[in-house]
Amino acid sequence: MKKRLLLSLFAAVLPVKSLLAADQNVAYVSSVHTSADALLHASLPQDIQKQGFIVAGTNPNTPPTTFYQADNKTLAGREIDIVSAVAERLGLAVHWRDTGGFDNIIPGLKSGRYDVAAANIDATKQRLKQVDFVGYYNASKLALIARKDSALGPFNQFMALCGQTVGAGAGTSQVTRLQAASDQCKAANKPAISIPIFPDRPAGVQAVISGRVPMFFGPYEGLRYQVSQVKPLALAGELTIEDTIVSIALPKGSALEKPIQAALNSLIADGTYQKILDKWQIGFGAIKHAGINDEVAR
Repeated sequence: MKKRLLLSLFAAVLPVKSLLAADQNVAYVSSVHTSADALLHASLPQDIQKQGFIVAGTNPNTPPTTFYQADNKTLAGREIDIVSAVAERLGLAVHWRDTGGFDNIIPGLKSGRYDVAAANIDATKQRLKQVDFVGYYNASKLALIARKDSALGPFNQFMALCGQTVGAGAGTSQVTRLQAASDQCKAANKPAISIPIFPDRPAGVQAVISGRVPMFFGPYEGLRYQVSQVKPLALAGELTIEDTIVSIALPKGSALEKPIQAALNSLIADGTYQKILDKWQIGFGAIKHAGINDEVAR
């Protein structure tokens, strides 16, 4: 009973992970629907046309990216809407899978478990060595959260974090950025940044709430949502970085890459794409063209 009560109290912060195995389909709901394009469907590989669906991996984390609804069984969020709309434009269904963690995404793509993956994945040159990308969202705005009663911040530059303790999610580009900033601190004879790493964003947010870590660093849109839902939290800073493009990831050399890029650009052109972002109140990150690989990887 105590465990059930805790899960209820922290539902906005800690979505319950699916108990389904990674190879089982997960229910989902998409908020925006679109029509199929016969020419785009014809551009798909013959095996995909015959199969009629793509398998998509995601790491349910927090709104507005990808998360479980109140039933703890049904996926929703920006990634769900974007990939589902792309699939509909291609005349396909989507079979969603819970990867069980962000670190499982690239191995799952490389092994062929997933045709695509969408989980707030920044397109980086390091990741590009292992997977391909179709960019769909500008995530150049990042944020720090802290407890309101901590009086921390606002921090608007990485060097202002020297000597601070800032958590981040395992396998994310935020860890890399904090580590690089810490190296800059030390090079300037300033104290390093202490960087506790959490299995995912909800775990880091809960650590801030409980006081185990003073701050957590992550995507602006997701942490802003957390602050709006959890009273003890406040934004402790906003940092704008060079263009960082969140992407749909695919196995290297996937024949789905060009059709997915074309479908996404079609959704941008007809306004469906903007409608999805506006639905999640994150239209500020809209892009004008879906680039691929070196066009988007930083």
